[in-house]
Amino acid sequence: MTDTRAPSPTTGAGWGWIMAYGIVSVLAGLAAFVWPWIATVAATVAVGVAFLVSGLFSIAAGALGRGSESRGYAIVFGILSVVVGAVMAFNPVAGAVSLTLMVAIWLGARGVMELVFGVRTRRRRGLLIAMGVVNILLAAFIVLTVPFSALTLPGYLLGISFVFGGAAAIMAANDHRSGAPAFATPG
Repeated sequence: MTDTRAPSPTTGAGWGWIMAYGIVSVLAGLAAFVWPWIATVAATVAVGVAFLVSGLFSIAAGALGRGSESRGYAIVFGILSVVVGAVMAFNPVAGAVSLTLMVAIWLGARGVMELVFGVRTRRRRGLLIAMGVVNILLAAFIVLTVPFSALTLPGYLLGISFVFGGAAAIMAANDHRSGAPAFATPG
């Protein structure tokens, strides 16, 4: 079916900004691959600052909010967030180790669940079992290579995210330049 609607006068406008964003994201991702330790520290500090700010707001909400049953929870959660945020922001190596170990725990738990479901199901049994084994092996690799993995893994993950996000933005810019609406969803 052919789309017979007339293009909007703004169709294609601003594609250069989307392209620039995509190119900068790809370059940032490549930089994270070249300097994964710096990317890891930057990501850990940024997450730490976010935890600090969130924690301070939670403490304020709990202390200054009236009539709420969850004031105590907000204060305790805020204090926990401030402590975790401070560790991550002011000691990014310890924060990176914590983040990396959490990824390893997540991969290990996911791997075990995939193995259990793979054994119990009929459809996609082999795939689930294979994914479970791979995730358990990845978790073991991460744990066995700490602290090196802690200083590079978050940077590599950030690099992957930036490269793929940037590539998607570049493709969207090219589509938009050709007349497709920016950030359109399939109709």
